[in-house]
Amino acid sequence: MNTATNTFSLKTVFTDFKEITKAGLAISVLFSSIAGYLLGFSEEHPFQWSVLIMLCIGGYCMVGASNAYNQVIEKDLDKLMDRTKNRPVPSGRMSSRNALILASLLTLIGLSLLYMINPKSAMFGAISIFLYTSVYTPLKTVTSLSVFVGAFPGAIPFMLGWVAATGDFGIEAGTLFLIQFFWQFPHFWAIGWFLYEDYEKAGIFMLPTGKKDRGTAMQVILYTVWLIIASLLPSLGYTGQLYIGTIASVLVFLLGLWMLYYAVNLYKLRTAKAARTLMLVSVSYISLLQLVYILDKFLR
Repeated sequence: MNTATNTFSLKTVFTDFKEITKAGLAISVLFSSIAGYLLGFSEEHPFQWSVLIMLCIGGYCMVGASNAYNQVIEKDLDKLMDRTKNRPVPSGRMSSRNALILASLLTLIGLSLLYMINPKSAMFGAISIFLYTSVYTPLKTVTSLSVFVGAFPGAIPFMLGWVAATGDFGIEAGTLFLIQFFWQFPHFWAIGWFLYEDYEKAGIFMLPTGKKDRGTAMQVILYTVWLIIASLLPSLGYTGQLYIGTIASVLVFLLGLWMLYYAVNLYKLRTAKAARTLMLVSVSYISLLQLVYILDKFLR
C-alpha cells in the first residue's frame, strides 16, 4: 500500500513539475538554443559537449522558472480559463509558496550554469526571466502590446545558443534574434485568435486590434512577410559568420511561402480552425528553418 502511494506521489510530483515548467514549450525552446549553438561553434570556438549540456539544463531551468513565476502571478486568472484551470497552482495541487521556491531554485541553477558557460549567456538568461515575469505577464491584462514585449524574451533562445558557443553578441546572434522575434507575432496572434473566448474570461489582451477581425489578420500577414525577409538575411552575405547557401535560401523561402499561405488563409476565413492551423504550421516552420540552417552549415 505504501509503495503504491509513494509511486503515485512521485508520479504526481513529476507531472506537476512538467506542467508548471511547461515541459513541451521548454523543450521546443531548448531546440532553438541547441540550433543556435550548432550554428555558432567553429574552429575558433570548438564544439564542447560540456557547454551544450550546461546550455540545455540551464536553458530548461530558465524557461521553467519563467513559467513557474508566471503561474504564481496569474493563479487567479488561470482559474478562470478552461485551458489553465487544472494547472498545479490554480488547481491547488501546489501552493504558491512551493511554486515560488521552485521558480527561485530553477533561476539560481539556470543562471549559474549559463554563467559557467560565459557571463553574456547568464545576462541574456536573466533579461529573459525579468522581461517575461515582470513586464510581459503584468501587461497581458492591460494591453495587446504585451505580445510585443513578450517577443523579446521569446526571441532570446535561438541567439543564446550562438552566444554560448562564441561568447559574443554580434550581427550573427542579432540576426538569429530578429528571426525568432518576428516569428513570435503570427504564432501568438494565431493562439490568441483560436483561444479568444478563453482569454476573454480572464481579461487578457492578445490580438493587436483586440478583435478577431481583418485588421488583426492583416498584421499577421505583414509580420509573416517580415519574418521571411529576416530569415533570408543570411543569404545576402552581410551577417558575418552566419551564412546560408543558394539551396538553403530557396528552401527557407519556400518555408516562408508555406507559412504565408496559411496567414493569408486566416485573413480569408477568419475562423478558429484557420488560426489553429496557422499556429501548428508556425511551430513546424521555425523548427524546419533551424534544421535547414544547420544542415546547410554541415553539408556546404
